[in-house]
Amino acid sequence: MLLDSLRRESTIYLLERRGDGFEGGACGGVMGVDGSERRRRDLRWKGSDDKRNTKVALLRFHSLPSKHARGTVPSCPPSSICIARWPYLIAKAKEGGLDVIQTYVFWNVHEPIQGQANILIVEYSQYDFRGRFNLVRFIKQVQAGGLYVSLRIGPFIQSEWKYGTQRNQSLQCDSYATLTAVRGTNEGFRSGCMTFQASSFALIMKLSRQFHMQKYVTKIVEMMKSERLFASQGGPIIITQIENEYENVEAAFAERGPSYVRWAASMAVGLGTGVPWMMCKQSDAPDPVINTCNGMKCGETFSGPNSPKKPTLWTENWTQRYQVYGEDPRPRSAEDIAFAVALFIAKKNGSFVNYYMYHGGTNFGKSASSYVTTSYYDQAPLDEYGLIWLPTWGHLRELHAVIKLCQEALLWGRYTYYSLARLQEAHLFRTNSGKCAAFLVNYDKALAANLHFLDAIYELPAKSISILPDCKKTAFNTAKVS
Repeated sequence: MLLDSLRRESTIYLLERRGDGFEGGACGGVMGVDGSERRRRDLRWKGSDDKRNTKVALLRFHSLPSKHARGTVPSCPPSSICIARWPYLIAKAKEGGLDVIQTYVFWNVHEPIQGQANILIVEYSQYDFRGRFNLVRFIKQVQAGGLYVSLRIGPFIQSEWKYGTQRNQSLQCDSYATLTAVRGTNEGFRSGCMTFQASSFALIMKLSRQFHMQKYVTKIVEMMKSERLFASQGGPIIITQIENEYENVEAAFAERGPSYVRWAASMAVGLGTGVPWMMCKQSDAPDPVINTCNGMKCGETFSGPNSPKKPTLWTENWTQRYQVYGEDPRPRSAEDIAFAVALFIAKKNGSFVNYYMYHGGTNFGKSASSYVTTSYYDQAPLDEYGLIWLPTWGHLRELHAVIKLCQEALLWGRYTYYSLARLQEAHLFRTNSGKCAAFLVNYDKALAANLHFLDAIYELPAKSISILPDCKKTAFNTAKVS
C-alpha cells in the first residue's frame, strides 16, 4: 500500500524552491489518510465497467526545485544566515496551504570532488553536507514546521542547473575515455567511467555497484535512514524519486535505454526505504516505481499511470517558464494554474501536484545551465527573494483550502462523469455516507456558460472550473481572483 506509514488525514501540498537556503526542492501536494482506520478503495465510473485509478494517500499540489546557495543579495552571507531563512520559507509554504516540501538533492554540490576510480583503485569521495548544504538539517526543519518531504535524489535532475548536477561525476574520468553517453546502460554512468576496451569493461562491470550513480544514491538513502527520516521510520519523507525525465533521451540509446530504466528502478527499490519511488515523465517505469507527469496541462495530456495499482502524480506543474538571456519573461496567470490543478484532480483522479516552482531563487556563480538567467522562476507564488507574489500565492491558497473541504469525497467517494455540453462537463464524487463534491468545467476560452447540474443552474466564466464541496454551493472558481 502506498504510504503505509502516513497517518494524518489532510491534504498535502508540495513546494519546490531554489532560494536562500536549500539546494534543490519542490513543493507540491499530497493528501493523507488515516492509514490505521481506512484502506484504499477502487473508484469506478458509475454506469461503466471502466475502472479508475486507485486513490491512495496522496492528494495534490507541488512546486519547484530550490538550491542551497540562494539569497536576496548577489553573494550569500555566512551559511548560518542563509540557514536562518529556511524556517521563513517553510512557514510561507505552509501558510499557502502546502503540506509537503519537495526538494532536489544536487550531486555536484554534495560531491564537489569526484570519486576517484581506475582499474586498481576502488574509489575515494569527499562529500559536503556542511552549512547551507546540510540536507539532514533542512529535512528536520521541514518536519519541525509540520510538513512532509518528497525527496528527488536523481542523481540527474535537470533543473536548468549546469550539466544537471552531473558534471564532475559523469564527465570526468581518470583512466577511461570521457563518456560520450552520460546516461545509458553503460558502466560509465553506473560505475564511474567507460572504456571501449572489452578487457577493462568486464572489470568495470564487477565494480559497478561500488561506483558513482549507485554509490551516490545509496549514500543519500543511507544518510536518511541513519537519521530515521523516512516515513517508514516515523520521519517526514513520504516519497522519493530516481532519475529525471530520462524518457526524453531514452530512444537515443536503443535497447540500452529500457535496460537502464529497469536497472535504475531495481537499484532504487532495493535500497529498502519503505516509501514509494517515482520516475517523472517515464511511461515505462517498472513496478512498483510510479510514472508521473511534468508540464503545464497534465489534466489534459497525461495518459495516466502504467498500472492500476499506481496513483496519478504530477511532479512538476510549471508556474511559469524559466527565462534565458535576451528573452522576455513567460509568466503564467494564477487563473490558468488553478484551472490546471483543479482539472487534474477531478478528471485524472490526481493525487499529487507539485508546483514547479513555488519558490524560485537565484542562480549564482556558474551554477545555471547555458543562457539561463540569474533569476529563476521569479514570478512563482514566492518570488526570487521569498516574497509573496500576488495574486498567484493568494489564489492558490484559496484553491488549496477548498480542495481540503472536498477531501473525504475525493478519497472515498464513487466517481461519476457528466457531459453537460460540447465544452462543458462535471465530475462528481459521492460517498455512501452522503459526502459529496463536484467540479464543474467550462473549457470554452471565449464564452461564459450557464450549466444545468443537479437541478440547479451555475454560471461559469470562460475557461474556468467551479468547485462545489457539498455539490450545491460554489465555494471557488478558478477564474475569479479576489
